[in-house]
Amino acid sequence: MSGDRIRGAFAGLAAGDAAGWPATRHRAALHAPWSRRLHRELDAFAEEHRVTTLPVPFALNQPVAPLRLGPSDDAEWLAWTVLTIDRPRAEAYAELVPLRPGTGPESIRARISVATALDNLAKGIAPPASGHDNPHHFDDAAAVRAVAYGVLRRDPTPDAQVTNAYDGVLAARAMAAAVAEAVDSGQVGRAVEAALAELPEDTAIGHNARLALAAARKAGDAFAAVPALDAALLDHVYSYGVGAAQTVPAALALAEAAGGDLTRAVPAAACLAALADSAPALTGALTGACGGLEAIPEGWIASARTLTGCCLPDLAGRDLIELADTLSEGIA
Repeated sequence: MSGDRIRGAFAGLAAGDAAGWPATRHRAALHAPWSRRLHRELDAFAEEHRVTTLPVPFALNQPVAPLRLGPSDDAEWLAWTVLTIDRPRAEAYAELVPLRPGTGPESIRARISVATALDNLAKGIAPPASGHDNPHHFDDAAAVRAVAYGVLRRDPTPDAQVTNAYDGVLAARAMAAAVAEAVDSGQVGRAVEAALAELPEDTAIGHNARLALAAARKAGDAFAAVPALDAALLDHVYSYGVGAAQTVPAALALAEAAGGDLTRAVPAAACLAALADSAPALTGALTGACGGLEAIPEGWIASARTLTGCCLPDLAGRDLIELADTLSEGIA
């Protein structure tokens, strides 16, 4: 059963990644730059003329496949972590340095924390300084990657410290612990408790996790918890919705409120628009690990398992569930 739950964790993360509205914008990176420029012009037109018809990513005369439902950055960075997990972390990241920044077909796209860490490595700044001296040390990039460490029951700290510090590292430890427990037991309550054990109450992420869980428990179920979580976690004053102190608590709260049911938890997470870049993916990983692959709707598995390479071009065409099977075989 643990193999099925490992596959569920990976497919759940990819399905949640696909469910969030930012995924389409990430995948639009596979189109010509002029299409995204035109999107920005249409958005400016709507603002200037006070119209409420807002543009969405579009293909015009380009292939429409990149805009179909599917995973994007979170799933690709999880896959990259699986493929490099046995290597020294700074060494693995250093190989990405020549691909960032750039505009060629091999150039990568990454969170600010990762991009800054690569810049730091290029300057000779090694971890943990590469993650500490980083304007986005607090984001959840390492928490996404930690799903791979969770299924292997390994410490994600060395990986997390390349790109993150403080709450960013605690988030990775919490996600790894929660996924490990979910894969072992299939019980969301035990997974949440494992995560809380990694989150001291006197940290922002620890405080928020307990606040989010209390709000969701009072609301009663995942969808009912959305307004409560919006009020409890989101101050709507910051320009990016990838803060680990918000996304990981939201994922824990919604996973528990849904009783570990991905089909209830992920749609609720996607309703938190300000956190939709990663909260649905993290929620999907936790609930997918609880229920296993067979608990995820077949249509979502089919849509989410194949990577497009919108952020890591070398991964185009890779099957995320096959990568999960590789890890399962290694554990066995």
